[in-house]
Amino acid sequence: MSPPTSTTLLDGALRTQPPEGAPLTRRPFSGRPGAPCVLHQLLLVLLCAGYAVGSALGWGSSELALIMGDFGLSAAAGAAAVSCFLYARTRHVRFRPAWLLFGLSSAMAALGNLVWGWYEVVLDRPVPSPSYADLFFLCFAPPAIVGLLVLAARPVTKAGWVCLALDAWLIAGSLITLSWSLALAQAARFDGPSVAHAALTLAYPLLDIALVSMVLVLHFRRSSVNRTAVNTAVGALALTVMCDALFTSPLLHHSYRSGQLLDAGWFAGSLLLAYAPWAAVRRHAPVDDGHARAGHEHLPGHRPGGHPQSKPSAPGGDDGRYPATRPITGSLAALTPYLAAAVCTLGILYNVLNGRSVDRVVLLTGGTVVLALVIRQGIMLLDNIALTQELAQKENHFRSLVQGSSDVIMIAAPSGVLRYVSPAAAGVYGRPAEDLVGTELAHLIHPEDLGCVVHEVRRFLAASPPDEPTTRIECRFRSGDGGWLNVESTVNRHHGGLIFNSRDVTERVRLQAQLQHNAEHDPLTDLPNRALFTRRVQQALSGRRSSDRGTALRNTAVLFIDLDGFKAVNDTIGHQAGDELLVQAARRLQEAVRQGDTASRLGGDEFAALIVGDTTRDRGARERHIVELADRLRITLSQPYLIDGNEVRVAASIGVAFAEPGLGAGELLRNADLAMYRAKAGGKGRVELYMPQMQQDVVRKAELATRLRAALHDGEFALLHQPVVRLDDGRVSSVAAHARWRSSQGVLFTPAEFLRGAAEDGDRTAELSRWTLERAVEQAADRSAGGLNVPVLVRLGARRLLDRSLPPGSVEALLTRYGLPSGSLVVELSDIEPDVPLDELERRLSALHRLGVRIALDGFGGGRMAMTALHRLPVDVLKLDRGLVEGVVESKRLHRITSGLLRIAGDLGLPSVAEGVDLPEQVVTLRAMGCTHGQGMAFSGPLDEYRLRRALGRGPFTVPHGPAEPAFAGGATGVYTGGVPAVLGGGTLGGTPLGGGATLRSHNETPVPPT
Repeated sequence: MSPPTSTTLLDGALRTQPPEGAPLTRRPFSGRPGAPCVLHQLLLVLLCAGYAVGSALGWGSSELALIMGDFGLSAAAGAAAVSCFLYARTRHVRFRPAWLLFGLSSAMAALGNLVWGWYEVVLDRPVPSPSYADLFFLCFAPPAIVGLLVLAARPVTKAGWVCLALDAWLIAGSLITLSWSLALAQAARFDGPSVAHAALTLAYPLLDIALVSMVLVLHFRRSSVNRTAVNTAVGALALTVMCDALFTSPLLHHSYRSGQLLDAGWFAGSLLLAYAPWAAVRRHAPVDDGHARAGHEHLPGHRPGGHPQSKPSAPGGDDGRYPATRPITGSLAALTPYLAAAVCTLGILYNVLNGRSVDRVVLLTGGTVVLALVIRQGIMLLDNIALTQELAQKENHFRSLVQGSSDVIMIAAPSGVLRYVSPAAAGVYGRPAEDLVGTELAHLIHPEDLGCVVHEVRRFLAASPPDEPTTRIECRFRSGDGGWLNVESTVNRHHGGLIFNSRDVTERVRLQAQLQHNAEHDPLTDLPNRALFTRRVQQALSGRRSSDRGTALRNTAVLFIDLDGFKAVNDTIGHQAGDELLVQAARRLQEAVRQGDTASRLGGDEFAALIVGDTTRDRGARERHIVELADRLRITLSQPYLIDGNEVRVAASIGVAFAEPGLGAGELLRNADLAMYRAKAGGKGRVELYMPQMQQDVVRKAELATRLRAALHDGEFALLHQPVVRLDDGRVSSVAAHARWRSSQGVLFTPAEFLRGAAEDGDRTAELSRWTLERAVEQAADRSAGGLNVPVLVRLGARRLLDRSLPPGSVEALLTRYGLPSGSLVVELSDIEPDVPLDELERRLSALHRLGVRIALDGFGGGRMAMTALHRLPVDVLKLDRGLVEGVVESKRLHRITSGLLRIAGDLGLPSVAEGVDLPEQVVTLRAMGCTHGQGMAFSGPLDEYRLRRALGRGPFTVPHGPAEPAFAGGATGVYTGGVPAVLGGGTLGGTPLGGGATLRSHNETPVPPT
């Protein structure tokens, strides 16, 4: 057997739709509310069947037969009257007057039977003719007729009322003609006891004929509201009229006695009328009829269970005569007058064929029936003309809407063949509508979308029209040039097929795809952004098969890449060149990874790569492979970039982290980021593999930063000052401010590691820098007010001067607030890195220079940026790098380098400061080289405010003197060749030893308090 084709699939889906007009399959009502209704129906059947059996068997005695035939019927009619009256008094009842009239009609029947029983049972004599019972029985039909008029869907135009009257007379006239020909003509002859008796003989059948006419006419015109109750009431009246007709017929009239089987019909009719008002009260929600269901098909958003909307009537009241949504009922309603005319004709032919003369009454009624039929046909002809014109207008209107619409309207038959396509197809699909008509719809849908379309069509056709009148389908549709268009269609049901209202949404789909792409990709490099990269990492961590997930997961790695020196590119040659560099770096990265891997730009100059793992069992080999890949990538990204004809160089620091079971995407990226920062801290341009110790270091540094903030908040920091001494005479030229941490035991510590760990987080140390600067200015102002006007030197990093934690006006505000004289503040500029913007730093230092603040360049001779900074920046003082000072006595090379740097300072006319001068021979050597100032333990360690004031008040420091012959010239370490002893125990202040002979340690060697 061959597999089903796409056409077969769509054809099968369309054929699953039920035919139009067929009742919808509803879920059977379940629950207890229906049980009482069934019980009532069963009780009703039992009562009627019991009465019928009793009347058929003669009730056992003639007395009981009379009682049940008279008072039993009276009780049943009374029950019907009470039931109708009670129902009419309930709230929210529809057609209250109709039920009141039905109750009145049943009350008349109950009184008539009661009078009849009074004569036959109580007085035990025949019922006179006429009697009060006849009066009550004659009053039964008029209220019932009026009640049927109330229940009917009344016409809204005069023509509709005329047609209603004509239909009623056609039925009544035909029945009168037939009845007169059969029996009423003989009864009309005066052969009874009196004229009243003859009148009664004619009145009963005539009223029954009128009631039957109304029942037949209004049966096809009843309202759709509470249909079950109306049907039951009409059936009850029809049963009653049928029994009346049998009673008045010559066959049964003279032989009738109370309690016979004919009474069972009246009894059942009364009980049915009593049950009718409550027949539909069986559910809490109203049930929509067929009209409502058909109407809801074209009402999008209609909620099931609601009442159908009323529709305007057609001219001439045709809405009342021919309900649009019940074709069988409408056909019977239209044929009823003609059937009645046919009955009238048959009655006349019956008399003629039997050789009887045609009675005048028959001629009169027959003529009026024919006249009524002619008039009614004329009205119908006028109505048809008006409806035809209206239909033509509407058809032209809708044709113009369809043909002028930009949407394509297609009608598909149940077989899936297109029966109609609007002219808009030429503009939308690029194909004439004539070419599409007769084409299989499945042949026009993209094969990849056909399955989804068939599934949606089947689901839609299986749903209830009131619950889901329309659906929406989006698929790719074949265009005239052979391509595919994205088409969105609104689908409706139509005569077993479907109507597609389609529009071209290709541009919208493309825009959505572009927006989705933009949301997940970097706009500059078109690489996946952080969000998409994180999602792919998560998929790589969780999307493996269970059989090889462990090995493949551990072989998955993330590379975190940072371009070293990129900020300098932006600052020197511009952001446009920096963007071009990023584009080229992204291209290199994309070409370096495999097809299944993912390269991403996370932001700025940070990139990442996801290397998806395989099932290699050798973990070490896999790690070596990834590290080699990262190193090749580092070399590739570090190659020169050609931008605007110039070669630009940057380096790449790469961190590598491998996936582990239980590790999420965010944690894996964090590990790779930590490894990258370790690579940058280790000298940049390196590849570093993540180790668990890195996370511990981060936690420790975070704890240190937290302790720093707490120490500042609790006032645990103190400010010490170390004198800067002139090497020629020992006078103090300035004091260098140093922050120290006071422990809970009162011991001061210099937490070098603590401060370095916290310094990586600029936000954590900004407050410490501000506190140091403000405290130094405040104490310097106090000393100046006391006559000790010694400049204070405060160390600030280059980045700290440029960031927002130290606004440009803050230094001026401090000087003004504390009244520090001009020239009393020296800013020691440190940590000048290649990526620091020198232009902006020059502007900031020039602004400070104008305020009287002097600038000291720290680390002179210790970095590649020293000469550039000396050339670009307004420097007043040069401070030698500590590394040069520490080995100046022992190393001949350092001696020459230091001597050359000091000659540069002398040629520029700048004072020089040697920091970390801890030994007397260092003092002698540096002074001999031309160094003007020294700072270190050879003179004094950091002092608190009280000791500093005492030191400044005692005069100059003692400066060691001797021949300037360094140790590498042949002398022993620590001994001058001229016989001057080295002062290793400590320095002297004004001839007084410091520390009482205790060994002085460098402030860098001060122990850090435990964390």
